[in-house]
Amino acid sequence: MAKDATVSEDLANKFATEKETPYTRWVRDEGLDIISSFYVENLHTAELKPWPRRGGKGVYLNHDASRTSNDCYVCEIPAGKSLTPQRQLYEEMIYVLDGRGSTAVWNDAGKRIQFEWRAGAIFAIPLNCWHQHFNGSGGEPARYVAVTNAPVIINAYGDIGFVFNTRYDFKDRFDGEPEYFANKGEQKGLLLDTNFVADAINLPLFAAKERGAGGGHTRFSMAKGSMNSHISQFPIGTYKKAHAHGPGAHVIVLSGEGFSLMWPEGEEPKRYDWREGAMIVPPNMWFHQHFNTGTTPARYLAFKAEGVAIRNAQGVPKAWISKRLGGDQIDYADESPRVKDWFAAALAKNGLETRMGEAYQAELPDLPPKRSRAA
Repeated sequence: MAKDATVSEDLANKFATEKETPYTRWVRDEGLDIISSFYVENLHTAELKPWPRRGGKGVYLNHDASRTSNDCYVCEIPAGKSLTPQRQLYEEMIYVLDGRGSTAVWNDAGKRIQFEWRAGAIFAIPLNCWHQHFNGSGGEPARYVAVTNAPVIINAYGDIGFVFNTRYDFKDRFDGEPEYFANKGEQKGLLLDTNFVADAINLPLFAAKERGAGGGHTRFSMAKGSMNSHISQFPIGTYKKAHAHGPGAHVIVLSGEGFSLMWPEGEEPKRYDWREGAMIVPPNMWFHQHFNTGTTPARYLAFKAEGVAIRNAQGVPKAWISKRLGGDQIDYADESPRVKDWFAAALAKNGLETRMGEAYQAELPDLPPKRSRAA
């Protein structure tokens, strides 16, 4: 694995005053922990602490560059209770892990909508709208995981009162539209323009051959925000192409069983096993690759900031473009032969065999020629 670049105390002390930020001070003042995470085995059981201001429990599970992009937190709503109403000048996307309940959203003009959700739902909070989450069960807590761009906003303004108490309605984002959180949307290429998905685990997906393995893919634009998300699925006995991108993609496993490899270029991969409820957060420009070793299709949800998508001049994420063309995706033909061996061994433990032969052949007609060393 990559060296952690530890330096002398003398050099570290020269940057000591820059280590803490308005954002990290705010989380500390909330009474919560920030746990440095690029792998969480089970979001359902992640340990939480009381969150007095919100009226629930929580923990922040942040990646290596969260101070400059986005963050992640898990929150639990007590049985029969609700969280305290909140508004904020940062964006937030939510996936419901456990339980059922409802959320009310309203603005200063008095436009108010309330909608119901249960485990498996995805939605986003419109910018600077008041919102309140309610647990619909009197006997069990409800739990969700959220990704926000709070670090950027809090660090930019440094004034917590301004971030959480500014009276302004972004009417182009939310103006009380009756079907704002309806479970429907308009398809635009791979993009589903919607603000609410009731069942992410069973949502039909679009074909996306570029990522390999004959999988499905759907991208989301929610609450007219700058943050984005997508769902990806790949069949039994297959795996995705390795790729790299910017920091802050939170990959939440929705179904299936398998493992991921992650590595900085030029170093050995490390394996992380997963099943439903796990989260993988690849560090900045680390290659990563997802493998389905279970008996059902594997599906994951990725919440991320736009900065993750390093794009070419045509607007295409370089993580979708072959390294042979100057992108950041490794074609099957160029991956290490050990990848196939590792995958076959993992499948054998479950009595399965690889189904990758067709995927290897499918990429050959469109495989770009290898770039010369001088290119």
